[in-house]
Amino acid sequence: MPRRPCRGSAPDTAPQTPAGLEAAGPAGSARPAIEDTAEGRTGSTTPAPAVGPPAIAPEPNTVPAPRSRPALRVAVIGGGPGGLYAAALLKRLDPAREITVWERNGPDDTFGFGVVLSDETLGGIEHADPAVYRALQDEFVRWDDIDIVHRGRTLTSGGHGFAALGRRRLLEILHERCASLGVRLRFRTPAPPAAELAESYDLVIAADGVHSLTREAHADAFAPRVTTHRCRYIWLAADFAFDAFRFEIAETEHGPMQLHGYPYAPNASTVIVEMREEVWRAAGLDACDERQSTDQCAKIFADALGGRPLRGNAVSSGGPPGFPSPWIAFRTVVNDRWSHGNTVLLGDAAHTAHFSIGSGTKLAVEDALALAACIEEQPSLDKALAAYETERRPVVESTQRAAAASLRWFEELGTCLDQPPLQFAFNLLTRSRRVTHDNLRLRDPAFTDLVERDFGCPPGTPPMFTPLRLRGLTLRNRVVVSPMDMYSAADGIPGDFHLVHLGARALGGAGLVMTEMVCVSAEGRITPGCTGIYTAEQGAAWRRVTDFVHHNSPGTAIGVQLGHSGRKGSTKLMWEGIDQPLDQGNWPLTAASALPYRSGVNQVPHALDRAGLNDIRDQFAAATQRAARSGFDLLELHCAHGYLLSGFLSPLTNHRTDSYGGSLDNRLRFPLEVFDAMRGIWPDDRPMTVRISATDWAQGGTTAEDAVEIARAFAAHGADAIDVSTGQVVADEQPEYGRSYQTPYADRIRNTLGIPVITVGAISSWDDVNSLLLAGRADLCALARPHLYDPHWTLHAAAEQDYAGPGAPWPLPYGAGSRKPPTGRTDAPKPRLTLK
Repeated sequence: MPRRPCRGSAPDTAPQTPAGLEAAGPAGSARPAIEDTAEGRTGSTTPAPAVGPPAIAPEPNTVPAPRSRPALRVAVIGGGPGGLYAAALLKRLDPAREITVWERNGPDDTFGFGVVLSDETLGGIEHADPAVYRALQDEFVRWDDIDIVHRGRTLTSGGHGFAALGRRRLLEILHERCASLGVRLRFRTPAPPAAELAESYDLVIAADGVHSLTREAHADAFAPRVTTHRCRYIWLAADFAFDAFRFEIAETEHGPMQLHGYPYAPNASTVIVEMREEVWRAAGLDACDERQSTDQCAKIFADALGGRPLRGNAVSSGGPPGFPSPWIAFRTVVNDRWSHGNTVLLGDAAHTAHFSIGSGTKLAVEDALALAACIEEQPSLDKALAAYETERRPVVESTQRAAAASLRWFEELGTCLDQPPLQFAFNLLTRSRRVTHDNLRLRDPAFTDLVERDFGCPPGTPPMFTPLRLRGLTLRNRVVVSPMDMYSAADGIPGDFHLVHLGARALGGAGLVMTEMVCVSAEGRITPGCTGIYTAEQGAAWRRVTDFVHHNSPGTAIGVQLGHSGRKGSTKLMWEGIDQPLDQGNWPLTAASALPYRSGVNQVPHALDRAGLNDIRDQFAAATQRAARSGFDLLELHCAHGYLLSGFLSPLTNHRTDSYGGSLDNRLRFPLEVFDAMRGIWPDDRPMTVRISATDWAQGGTTAEDAVEIARAFAAHGADAIDVSTGQVVADEQPEYGRSYQTPYADRIRNTLGIPVITVGAISSWDDVNSLLLAGRADLCALARPHLYDPHWTLHAAAEQDYAGPGAPWPLPYGAGSRKPPTGRTDAPKPRLTLK
């Protein structure tokens, strides 16, 4: 694959200046206004250190536009990129504003080495301040490739388009810009408390970083939540330029360590070394100072560095050899509110996102752009701060979700190392879910083709349409219609609604269509509208459904999910009041322990004794026998979502003191007894799966580590795949919703145990399905709501990808609809003349 060269600067062309924020006000004074003040002293003024020729040419003086309100006095706490850029923009928009920036460090003191900015961020800068944009353009190092080194093999993906420069140089450009505009910069001077500044300034911008004193001083107002994560990392530099963004894994005797490296100057690169905390301690790095840590990292990654040394912040700035270890545990910062009175948080003070998606400086600069724009647009400061948060919060939350996915991927790196090299590389590239299969195909089709061939895709076949074999059943594609309770049965009997509902989705092309949870007894129903398979009449009704699927959609498999509601039973239909008890006709509930789902709302269930356990086991066995006679191709045991068997697995719902409670082995005992009874009856050539809740999303509940052991136990007893869901076990859960948010749990089980998994949860596009499969995070993808919106979701996914192979055949009566109908003419001639 051809390599793209590393370039030292942008092409020598000045961009045109678009209409934007720069039109609202002129350039300010060119008088320097920098105070380099010793710690604890004020008043002495020295010029900024010489840094070579000015990066920013002075702009022509113009007359400021008339203003309808007095000029603001603005205090900025923190002289990082976000704070400096906010100060520069606000001053540029109104030169009459009095703006002061406090920075406790000197102008040359900084952490880290290189900063990566996206085209989107640069576009905002170009609109708001062309002078800063031009200065940055002259400094950038640009490259397109990502190199991933996996067990000695280097895999390269191109077309990614990065731009980086040194953090120190970025700060110099912003210092110069602020000075030229008349912003007052006070270095080596801690800012007064925000509350004190708020009394004498109209606006206080707290850009004081992840350890923000402002945020902590007003924690009752901002309501911060700070999460410390499981890896340690160190910022270092190398005195040469990588020719790509490089990820390299060192598998040491202590555990895996990873290097993230990228160029930021023609002769320099940022190098971040990261590892799990237990690996860091086992390697003795917790006892190393910076110089010792730097030397050790250079030895570990000698191949990546070509035997060259690394340097750290203290060493590069002349710090003493015994400088304390700079290893950091990343902290994710979230605030419920970003402003308090006339004080507003910006950048890392308001939010953080893991460095592995290169977002910290990007978010801070974008915050500054949005804050300045909102202050300019809104009639009052309080409305401006509200608008700023309204605009930025969704963007930040989306970035934080992507960063959290990337962070977790690196935390769990060890589970992926045994993947084939190309799959590992694709997995790494798509870890945050912002880069997808389709997106990567646009960037680098040759690399994507290699990954697809390695996965086993037949020529011209998207990953989702590759077959999968489970025992004697071959699924023609990897799409599953997820079990969805319809609450539309009478006396547990599936009727015409179920025939049409499941039949339509079978005709829609999915490889496997699952029933809703089919209950094993009348008392095991969730609602009076739930289906069952505890009578011969119900079994015959299900046979009608399976016959329709097999006859009218040959090649589509239909599976049944068997379960018992446990303590979540005897409730109203979903649209009448979800999880609310019936107004009348309630039936008694049973569970692992006598704990209601909602105290004071739902019934207190009866804790099952030995006789009751035997009865439940026998009910599952009888239901299995009827399901086999009803013609189902696959059987799934429901051990998730707080229903009866899930209630045994979770420590939050199982408080038993006998052999079925306590340790995880004991909590597994009864679900495994049920599974064994079913497996002994279910035909040997038909597969069985088990759905589990891999986390309860609640303190003290099932953990990700528990989920692996639960899956391991069921696999050892003959489960052919694990259907990995999460939550719905306790009413006070706090799920971390987001796109494909449950997949990391499936990923961990699959790549730890090597057992096939089904992933579920907010998978909405065929691109997501292809990405998850190709990355080796799942073997099947189950979708629920998309199939309610579009019963033919799978066939339409095939059409949109120009696929017409055996993985998604259209039913013969529907063949004429296999291409999207035209919606109107789009090729009309464009107007060439305007006649008056």
